[in-house]
Amino acid sequence: MNVLTLLFTKDGLMYQISKNKNVLEEKSYLVNEESPENFIAGKLEEALLKQRYDEVSVISAFNHFTLMPEGFSDHEAGYELIAYNAPVDKEHEELMLSVNKKFKVQFYYTFPKDFYKKIKDLSIPVLFNFSGEKFLNALSNKNNKEIHINLYQNQCEFFAINQQKVILYNNLDVTSEVDFLYFVMFTLSKIGFGINETKFFVYGETTENETFISELQKFVKNLKIVFDNIPNRNFILN
Repeated sequence: MNVLTLLFTKDGLMYQISKNKNVLEEKSYLVNEESPENFIAGKLEEALLKQRYDEVSVISAFNHFTLMPEGFSDHEAGYELIAYNAPVDKEHEELMLSVNKKFKVQFYYTFPKDFYKKIKDLSIPVLFNFSGEKFLNALSNKNNKEIHINLYQNQCEFFAINQQKVILYNNLDVTSEVDFLYFVMFTLSKIGFGINETKFFVYGETTENETFISELQKFVKNLKIVFDNIPNRNFILN
């Protein structure tokens, strides 16, 4: 079975083509000052037209989201709830829902309608998910106070978990290591996570974020790098 997996971040796109779980191709693109207009849209179209697929798996890491307890059913309020965290454009953003039964939470998130239509126009099975739900589903908690950090290029998402409950989730742009470190430390103080009692776990693009990790290690006693995103192997915590 030929599967196309797509990861959308705020400024980037990563895709992976696999056949029977064997990776055939993997590429990533990041917008920069020299990128043409609609750069990501063009790269998405290239990936979609590369070959015939049996299935497409889409993971959105766009930071337009809100976290709610499992069972919340007022779906019409989804846009309004997301708007508390980020500007929402109903005409151009599709409202989506991902449920995590493991930790009994659910995510409302939006996905660009033009990308949504391009993918759905393939007329093959498509699985949509939010990166926070996929990340959370890969985690386990042993009743400890833990911070789990998943790093992308120029972006990061993290969970604060205690007693097998999600205390906090956030998805942020990372343009300054100092600013982000300050935010992490400020967050710990607000939720009552002592720096010495909290265990930190780091995943994702660790090689591209070595400066951030080295700075974090100056403050954090218990830190473990779980794994880097090894090409053709660890794709989005698979």
